[in-house]
Amino acid sequence: MKRLLAALLLCGCALQAHGRELIACGHPAYPPVSWVADGKLRGLAPTLVRELFAELGLNVRLEAFGNWKRCLQEVREGRADIVVAAYRNREREQQFAFSAHYLVADPIVLFVRRDRRFVFNDWEDLRGRAVGLLLGDSFGERFDRFAETALKVERVSSGRQNVRKLVLGRIDFMPIGRDSGRLQSRRLGYDEVLEALPQMLVTEYYHVAVRKGSELEALLPEIDLRLTALHADGSIARYLQTQSEAYLAEAVSAEDGDERLD
Repeated sequence: MKRLLAALLLCGCALQAHGRELIACGHPAYPPVSWVADGKLRGLAPTLVRELFAELGLNVRLEAFGNWKRCLQEVREGRADIVVAAYRNREREQQFAFSAHYLVADPIVLFVRRDRRFVFNDWEDLRGRAVGLLLGDSFGERFDRFAETALKVERVSSGRQNVRKLVLGRIDFMPIGRDSGRLQSRRLGYDEVLEALPQMLVTEYYHVAVRKGSELEALLPEIDLRLTALHADGSIARYLQTQSEAYLAEAVSAEDGDERLD
């Protein structure tokens, strides 16, 4: 415990001495976890990360980069400091340090057109189908390998482009968190067109991430303690509800993605 406190003090003092503002980014199209509206990063993860680091005496500036892949790259290469929420996988663990406790559990389902639904009992039922993914998307190492070898993968930069491709029949399915998919289809007016298949693909977990080897690694145990407490007292569940309502209340904007489908 003494060693942890010393590390926290050293890290906090070093950052404060430099007067450095931390830069955080996140997924631009994954409500209620994070999304971009009016050029600003919003959602549960950005709000919570800024509050958690403020409790440690550190100021965080939220940045809305062009796409999810760009956010990961900026933190990986040291031009930004924090990914507000990201799945863990073996490849990312070589480049990022993650909170041990998760921010959000994210059950992943397949969204399809209602008039083109298909039976999905196991992954072999997906073989040969066209899947829509965003740049930088990962749904676990096993699915990522399966997608590259057994599916027709089409990647786009925005969530709205992906949804539109599904609506127009350009792809067969779109894997996404159940809550995020429902929120996006409802907000974009596709509730009657799209549905989630009942079988889950996998459950992933969102964690706070920093660049591996950065001074912020020393703060992750303290972040974990706060996340444990916030889950226990129901705060995160309330945040999710509040942020879901905020997302649905917003007008559809340019940040939802260009509707051009080249």
